[in-house]
Amino acid sequence: MTSFNAKTRAERFDAIVDFAKGSPVDTGFGYLDGDGNVDTSRPVELWITCRMTHVFSLASLKGDGEAAKLAAHGVQALSTSFHDEEFGGWFSAIGHDAENVEIVDGTKAAYAHAFVVLAASSATVAGIEGAKELLDQALAAQDEIWWEEGHAKVRESFNREFTETEDYRGVNANMHTVEAYLAAFDATSDRKWLDRALAILDWVLNEQAAGNNWRIPEHYSADWEPIADYNIDKPQDPFRPYGYTPGHGLEWARLALHAGAELERVGEEAPEWIREDAKQLVKRAVEDGWNVGGRPGFVYTVDEEGVPVARERMHWVLCEAIGAVVTLLKVLKDDPREDEKDFVKWLKPLTQEFWDFAQRYFIDVIGNWIHELDPFNLPSTNTWPGKPDAYHVAQMLLLPDLPLAPTFALALKQAEKRGAVKG
Repeated sequence: MTSFNAKTRAERFDAIVDFAKGSPVDTGFGYLDGDGNVDTSRPVELWITCRMTHVFSLASLKGDGEAAKLAAHGVQALSTSFHDEEFGGWFSAIGHDAENVEIVDGTKAAYAHAFVVLAASSATVAGIEGAKELLDQALAAQDEIWWEEGHAKVRESFNREFTETEDYRGVNANMHTVEAYLAAFDATSDRKWLDRALAILDWVLNEQAAGNNWRIPEHYSADWEPIADYNIDKPQDPFRPYGYTPGHGLEWARLALHAGAELERVGEEAPEWIREDAKQLVKRAVEDGWNVGGRPGFVYTVDEEGVPVARERMHWVLCEAIGAVVTLLKVLKDDPREDEKDFVKWLKPLTQEFWDFAQRYFIDVIGNWIHELDPFNLPSTNTWPGKPDAYHVAQMLLLPDLPLAPTFALALKQAEKRGAVKG
């Protein structure tokens, strides 16, 4: 097996981008099946179109001219086919015909709208035509629609007309909003987006995670009271599974470290809780999720005692595990405190251990990523049929070669100016 070195990462990044190049349709980017063909039985979804636009923007910053054209296609689709000219915001899902756009799902969702901000931010940094205007629209929607000032978090969803909002609130949408706000801060230099990201992180980590043995409750009422049994009958739901999600603990840890690094980039000291909470989140997620019951891999969800609920292994969880370990080691390994040395010793081998698992089970014979494995590490499609997502893999492969701040797009742009990153 190959080591997780720069050459391997660059090759695998190019491979995932090349696979993603099969996704464009007239109205955005479609859902790829296991062979890399668009599944025309599925609508064109906002979150997929945004993620692909983001990935192609990153690839364009590494010198991929075809990816730049695809990023421009994504910006165009988000600015036209997906945008609701009547009520504002962006449709969750549409048809494939750009001449007569069918609204398949007119719901307005915070989760997907966060990805509009991420895609527009990355495309803006990459210099894609129309991206700055799209970003301005997306950020205005965050101010006008999504941000609840009294809670310092975003609400979950609305109907198309923005007249009815869901009583449910979720940290998944807020997690990706943190990611989007950090990217927006990089693209605009507007401190508001960094401050809002930090406010969400502070509440989720210091109140929710710290009060639940470093497991983060996923589901809440409109007043942000946890709903412990939410979706107890849907433990494998792709976006709102019952229980606690180790992969999200890892993702929150990484985002917190990015936010702390952003503060340091602008000359401020990162609060100590970011470093401490990130360590606790990674430790808890690995203890709960990795190699449970004698089988390698990360389980999807656990209950409040850390007992596995959904034992499927998702590729995105493994990617976030590698990303969290890489980012945490960037913070710790050069200057660990005396009380952190044993923790760093435990942490260091995990990157290669996780990568070895990916090579053995997740990366198929032609180099693409299976999205889901069953509890016996055989390919499964219970939750994620096909291979629609390039975003988790692409970001994971870039992380070791970039600083923690600025985040991906601006970091790549700055690295390219220095000649430090080669595509």
